[in-house]
Amino acid sequence: MLNSVPELTAATPSKVRDGNQTLARGLRVLLAIADSKSGMTVQQVGDMLGVHRSIAYRVLQTLVDFDLAARSSEGTYIPGARLATLAEAFLPTLRDATAPIMRSLADRLQSTVMLFVAQGEDAVAIAMTEPTTAPHHLAFRPGMRTPLTRGAAGYAILAADPPSVGEPEEVAHARDVGYARSHAEVEAGQYAVAAWIPMTGTATRACLNLITYREDVAEAAGPEMRRAADQVARALRRQA
Repeated sequence: MLNSVPELTAATPSKVRDGNQTLARGLRVLLAIADSKSGMTVQQVGDMLGVHRSIAYRVLQTLVDFDLAARSSEGTYIPGARLATLAEAFLPTLRDATAPIMRSLADRLQSTVMLFVAQGEDAVAIAMTEPTTAPHHLAFRPGMRTPLTRGAAGYAILAADPPSVGEPEEVAHARDVGYARSHAEVEAGQYAVAAWIPMTGTATRACLNLITYREDVAEAAGPEMRRAADQVARALRRQA
């Protein structure tokens, strides 16, 4: 049983570069379908884009042609099989190294554990493991994003870098103790504990992030998160 399943929506650029409107429309629709719980209709897509149904249909049909979307028996458009291939192609070595460690953490601490990577000014979740040992836990979907300057995941990723002028106080503290913590900065009532994954020779910045409603779990999780992140780093070095 889940305590909470927050609705996540894909971030959409406020401006689209000249000449990219068609591509931008397709990407907006693709992200909206991926975030939708029950798929989207042609009318919903048209309303979202502010275009006629015929244009919305052409965008959807293009996604279907590339197996990025599929039409359900109810007539809605849902994620297509090709999306699974795309997801697996993103940082496969990092995902493979973290998967067993995230499973162990999630079950041991009875909390959801997520893998975040830095993308521009945001921390973006690319993988999630829910505990099998707890009947109540927080649940999110991969793709959620938070600013690097708010929440434990962002603080932890920034803490992997040298100190910088104007960085949040929480980042400096995380650098000192080895992990970051936050409370109700992303989701009301939620505690988060995150530790950056030491990675050399790559531009990727990543962290493991635990989320829970239990203060006692959050209070004790920091050292375990630090050890788990270091374990991932050792696994990555062995695979190099």
